[in-house]
Amino acid sequence: MKISQTHKSIEILRMKYLSNIVEQDHCFGKKITRPTLGFKALHSTTAALAGIDVAYMIAKHQFKSNYSSTF
Repeated sequence: MKISQTHKSIEILRMKYLSNIVEQDHCFGKKITRPTLGFKALHSTTAALAGIDVAYMIAKHQFKSNYSSTF
């Protein structure tokens, strides 16, 4: 696969078990974002998805902080 602007070739590796883990983790985000019927701008999309991911990580106790959260 070649990228047209930089002419650098990239290699895409696919590992079955890693794909399953990633898809399982993104299932929560898909469930939350489905009612929005899509995003209009890339900036708002990245901000919303980052917030959803952080909230999910906090709920799963994967986020370390020095203060207690209201979640």
